Order: sequence, then structure tokens, then C-alpha cells
Amino acid sequence: MRELSAGYEPPGYEQVPGPDAALFLSAIDHRSGYRGAYLVGGKGPFEGSALLWELGLLAERRRPGLLSADALAGVDEATVARIFKVGGETVSGPGVRAGLWRDLAAGLRRDYAGSVGALLAACDGRLGGAEGLLGRLAEFEAFADPLQKKAFLFAKLCDRRGWLTVADPESWEVCADNVLMRLALRSGLVAAGPRDDLRTATRSAFKSVAEQVGMSPPVLDDLLWELGRDDPDLLGTAGGDLREPERDPASHWY
Repeated sequence: MRELSAGYEPPGYEQVPGPDAALFLSAIDHRSGYRGAYLVGGKGPFEGSALLWELGLLAERRRPGLLSADALAGVDEATVARIFKVGGETVSGPGVRAGLWRDLAAGLRRDYAGSVGALLAACDGRLGGAEGLLGRLAEFEAFADPLQKKAFLFAKLCDRRGWLTVADPESWEVCADNVLMRLALRSGLVAAGPRDDLRTATRSAFKSVAEQVGMSPPVLDDLLWELGRDDPDLLGTAGGDLREPERDPASHWY
């Protein structure tokens, strides 16, 4: 990992204009369903999650304030499909994503005057604990994943942009998605087992690696995901010929 991290620069998310846009796009950042790769605004081509983000940010630039609680309180399936339409296709499950946006908008308006900035201020810099960012986000359906993948994505983005100064860095974890579980299995860091046990073991193993290498878990997470997505043998093959963990195509937590 020390060799892989030499010269590595994690993404800074400079293209994201504010915490509201960051939260609403994080909330629907699960399996996009796009089949192709496309240029967006003359840049790219983008595919998958990156394409979803680029299209969402393009819509926000065209209509500032679109990705906010007030604008999305009554969003419907057709609107979501239109925002993320490109090249004759659109994001999968637009109705599910619209529902996640409505639930998030309603909760923000109820508890934080519709402001993501107010949500961040209420955390007082804490990630962990009931009053920290992760606990507060878990109250919304989109962030109810017990592994907190989307919540950590949003926290990481806010940290990089300076919207959140983390007071309890020991609360950082890697996001044990299919890419990192595959790497942990292939390298022999963890043993095969039930999916939930494997996720927990993967997070623990890579947190230990981060400590030994002297990297923060979110930076390690970025490095492993970017390099390991296309290279399942990145960390070795001690675990044998193990296949990608099975995923539920209906889940909005992947």
C-alpha cells in the first residue's frame, strides 16, 4: 500500500458547488444502470456513478438551487428520469430515487430548516455518536444502510471541501462495497463467509492497513476503489479464484 500510495492524490470534489448538492447526489449514488459512457458538457466520457454525478451537477449549474430540500420536496419519477437522461437512456429506478429525495427533503425541512449547512453545524464536527453526522444521516431512508456507505461518501466530500472539520477522526471507516470486499478476499486479508460478516471483516482489515501505512481510511478507500475497480488482483491472489460478492439488484445501498 505504501508503494501504491506514492504520489496518489485523492479526489478533491472541486466540481461540487455546495453541501446541498453533495448530499442529494450522495443520497442516490447507488447502481446507476447506465449501459454506455458519455460526454457531459464536453468532458468525459463518464460512466456509472461518475456519469450520474456529472449529469446531476450539470442540472444544478443550469438551475442553481435544484439540488436542495425546497426544490426537491415534491420531485417525481419523471423529473428524476429527465435530469439523468443521456444518449437515449436514463438512470435506473428513477421512481425509487425520487422517493429517496422526497424523504430527504422532508427530513431536512422538518429538522434543519431545509439547510444542509444547518445539519453540518448541528454535528459540531463529530462523525460518530447519535448526535454526529453519521447518526443524523441514518434518520433518512437513503442513508439508513447499516454500513453507512453513502454517509461516509458525503462526510468525505465535506471534509475535502472544508465544509466539515472532523473532530473525531477515529470514526472514519472505509466503505466496504463490492470492490473492497473483492480486494480483501483476493488478497487473503479476510476469509470467505456470509456477506454481512465479510463486510464487517473488510472494514476492520482495511482500517488496520490504513493505520499501519499512515493513511486516513477515506484516502485508502479512494485509492483502493479507483485502482481496484478494474484490477481484482491489485493486492495479490492469496485468497484464490474468488468471485465478486453477490449483490441485490433492487437494493439502493450499493
